[in-house]
Amino acid sequence: MFRHPHLLTIAGNFWRREIDLLRFPARRLEYVIDPRTTVVAFEHQPEGNPRGQIVFLHGLEGSSDAGYIASFSQQALERGFGVHRLNMRTCGGTESLSETMYHSGLTGDPRFVCESLVARGLGPIFLAGFSLGANVALKLAGELGEYRLLAGVCAVSAPIDLAACVRVIDGPGNIIYARRFLSRLRDRVRRKSVLSPQLYSTKGLETVNSIWAFDDQYTAPLFGFGTAANYYATQSSGNFLNDIRIPTFVVTAQDDPLVPFEVFDHPAFKQNPAISLLAPQYGGHLGFLSRRRPRFWLDGVCLDWIEARLNSAVS
Repeated sequence: MFRHPHLLTIAGNFWRREIDLLRFPARRLEYVIDPRTTVVAFEHQPEGNPRGQIVFLHGLEGSSDAGYIASFSQQALERGFGVHRLNMRTCGGTESLSETMYHSGLTGDPRFVCESLVARGLGPIFLAGFSLGANVALKLAGELGEYRLLAGVCAVSAPIDLAACVRVIDGPGNIIYARRFLSRLRDRVRRKSVLSPQLYSTKGLETVNSIWAFDDQYTAPLFGFGTAANYYATQSSGNFLNDIRIPTFVVTAQDDPLVPFEVFDHPAFKQNPAISLLAPQYGGHLGFLSRRRPRFWLDGVCLDWIEARLNSAVS
């Protein structure tokens, strides 16, 4: 595996990855959460009877087209799993379908999608989240407790302590990432201010110079958290790890430049038997690129874990 955290993070983001749409065509589905909220997922099914279904949750300012979702989806389909690439609220060009945008702890939407799949007779269902989506996935697993909606959860590069992670992102060593996130978040507010002017104002937007400040001015008030500090304190998945009873696989790199490895000193990783932690020394943030084939090491590791859960359920 490559050993430079920023190289891995940037290469992992831009490395071209695709789903074979001729072999596994996409079906666009709209899930109406409530009268003001609709989210979009792209569903692909394998050839023959599926072994299970995997719902994917992308990261901050990402979409269902993220490269890490594409390569994971392709391998999952080849192994016989159905996949569902979910766009969080307003992501992937869906701003007009939802009054509000997403946030780091918004679990109701993926839960609705998973319950809809159960109602269709599909399953077992696995949830795979990346970065912000990983925080959502872990939080949902904790909220579900003993309720076996999900057969398992994979969480990759999860910011389980949101405040600690935002402080690192806003730090001088990560200015390239903070600027990119802020540029996209500001653009999203501008678009939403046209569609939902009663909720979004661009007043003072240009003076927002950090992720923390953005969440303090927009995310926290919009969802009733008041301040960014309270938003982070209540929506961090670290608060829910002890309650997880669903088999859960957490993958994080010790050199992740956006998620300090110290947050994984959380006692749940030693005390909760439902959680397995894999922490390679190198990988960056959502990087995990191998020098040799198979190039996308993470996909195979997670799918091997999912298959092991299926085998243990049968035995």
